[in-house]
Amino acid sequence: MRILIVSWEYPPVVVGGLGRHVHHLATELAAQGHDIVMLTRRPTGTDAVSHPTTDTRVDGVRIIATAEDPPEFEFGRDMMAWTLAMGHSFVRTGLRVLAGERNTPEQQPWVPDVVHAHDWLVAHPAIALAEFFDVPLVSTIHATEAGRHSGWVSGPTNRQVHSVEWWLATESDSLITCSASMRDEVTRLFGPDLPDVSVIHNGIDIRTWPFAPRPVRSGPPELLFAGRLEYEKGVQDLLAALPRIRRTHPGTTLTVAGTGTQQEWLVEQTRRHRVTKAVRFLGAVDHQGLVGLMHRCAAIVLPSRYEPFGIVALEAAATGAPLVVSTAGGLGEAVTDTTTGLTFDPGDVAGIATAVRAALGDSAAAATRAARARDRLTEEFSWSEVAERTAGVYLAAKRRVRHPVGRPSIPERPLPERDPGQSD
Repeated sequence: MRILIVSWEYPPVVVGGLGRHVHHLATELAAQGHDIVMLTRRPTGTDAVSHPTTDTRVDGVRIIATAEDPPEFEFGRDMMAWTLAMGHSFVRTGLRVLAGERNTPEQQPWVPDVVHAHDWLVAHPAIALAEFFDVPLVSTIHATEAGRHSGWVSGPTNRQVHSVEWWLATESDSLITCSASMRDEVTRLFGPDLPDVSVIHNGIDIRTWPFAPRPVRSGPPELLFAGRLEYEKGVQDLLAALPRIRRTHPGTTLTVAGTGTQQEWLVEQTRRHRVTKAVRFLGAVDHQGLVGLMHRCAAIVLPSRYEPFGIVALEAAATGAPLVVSTAGGLGEAVTDTTTGLTFDPGDVAGIATAVRAALGDSAAAATRAARARDRLTEEFSWSEVAERTAGVYLAAKRRVRHPVGRPSIPERPLPERDPGQSD
């Protein structure tokens, strides 16, 4: 099949886990014989002079990375304007390169069999290009704005993002989510007139996350958190549980790898809970550094309050790190309590302390659970399996009859009261 994938992230432009997901999916689809064109962008804050549009082929994937237009928009300050400008540049580049330019009179335009959009930021170009080529639009919804905000979207930007997510979902001919909980969330938020929703878990390349047996612990145990420092990741709950953990396991430390908008507030929480000297904030950590942290830690703790999937859990499992995770969203599907890890309810500080104590109290049992988790990866989460199932969705997708739609119904109840450090 000829597949046009549209994503605002693709290496070397990677903002989070979405970029890695799309890269693995595209390269595996290409390896399986599909003709893949990736429509993506050049780095933020550049322009057509410093970073012109490129058309290259890497790992079997044709990558068209479009230059940013010159008007001055900043993602953090002008998110919707920036997103619309990016979408406009994607449409122009896609039409010019794929449908317009011909090097020779005999050369035919490249026409996709399907367009695959990844998340709301590429809704406008993906919908426009699928309509232009008159082919099915498949969209993967990786997360939702309402899900990140306890089910409600009260701020102007929140409402705008939610409405674009709804538009992409309703305009699509088939939808993909990374977990059953995300499927239920998408159906609840954007239904009832949605296309078929397929659940295809994220994959992992275990070759890049090498296994290592747990070292014999000679000193106090070290816990690890890896991920974005945002309220929904629940790091504040882990910090609140740390004093209880240290009472039964003196000297326990926590290493926090990652960046985010809540870092300053989380540092304040360490002072509030009197664990400042027991917590290290490392900031961004490269791949090899993260592997080293996973090899060294007594357990990785992922206390998410909201988690569409939780790829870090798979990465940690591949390295042999014992898993202690919340049951939020996809984490609850990826980790089976007492079999491949230990779990607790989202936001349950006492539950975090109990689960971590159990992991630290029996290192042999923790290692056994970690080995089972790694064995499960090769059976259920390989990228070849993900690509084959995704290609099946492409083949089954048919372009639906379009009808005019009105504006979406947006939840208008104010957000529940939250901690002062939480951003909108």
